[in-house]
Amino acid sequence: MKEIIVRSISGAFYISIIIISMFASREWFMGLFFLLALVTLNEFLRLVHLKSYLAYVLLAAGMYFLSYKVFDGNAVYLFLILSAFVNLFLLKDVLWVSKIPMFEKKKYIAIIFYIISGFVFLTLIPFRNEEFIPTIIIGIFILVWANDTFAYLIGKNFGKHKLLERISPKKTVEGFLGGLIGSICAGFFIFKYIEQFDLIIWLTLAFIVTLFGTIGDLIQSKFKRQAGVKDSGILMPGHGGLYDRLDSIIFASPFIYAFLEVVDYVS
Repeated sequence: MKEIIVRSISGAFYISIIIISMFASREWFMGLFFLLALVTLNEFLRLVHLKSYLAYVLLAAGMYFLSYKVFDGNAVYLFLILSAFVNLFLLKDVLWVSKIPMFEKKKYIAIIFYIISGFVFLTLIPFRNEEFIPTIIIGIFILVWANDTFAYLIGKNFGKHKLLERISPKKTVEGFLGGLIGSICAGFFIFKYIEQFDLIIWLTLAFIVTLFGTIGDLIQSKFKRQAGVKDSGILMPGHGGLYDRLDSIIFASPFIYAFLEVVDYVS
């Protein structure tokens, strides 16, 4: 009970800051997520045992030139393709190899096309047709929170079948399905109050968030297992570090952005 209370209080504080920044302005939104990206990157660098000032410079450049001031749309699409490619390789490494090679030899590839790209596309998601639409990213985060909450509750109380025990012993098939049901229910709720997309688009986003968010959790769990730590940080009581809290959306954001770009193109 104490753990749930601590998680709820710190989670509510975190959610409040996120929502306030989203409705304030695009500049406040970008500023907050740049700070979140800095903390997350710092936690990731510690996990992979890398001290690098260059990584922070690359983060600032990526978020400014590819998200806030998009200097070339084709560059964004190229970055998207490379990021998806690297993320899928991370998934392959989670499923079939004992250690993620990038952890040892190619740390900057993971930093640029996994961590930095996650924040670049996360901050690009609400910027549609040269207009900042905060309700879109609010909807995405509601899907993420619903998935995380239902996966935690269902998995904790009813989980019996392990999803990928050698990577994350606590994750279960029941928890994954519970998270999917939770995000789908949230998709219906969002459609009722946010008229930005059709219902089928919100339900598809719910599926994308659940699938790729779960993969993101597993990838982060493998990084932590290789580093020999339980949490990426201690910033959020009951949740660990920011990387622990944002791992799912970091991995999922390029795929969410790609889907929304296809929707815009088709429509």
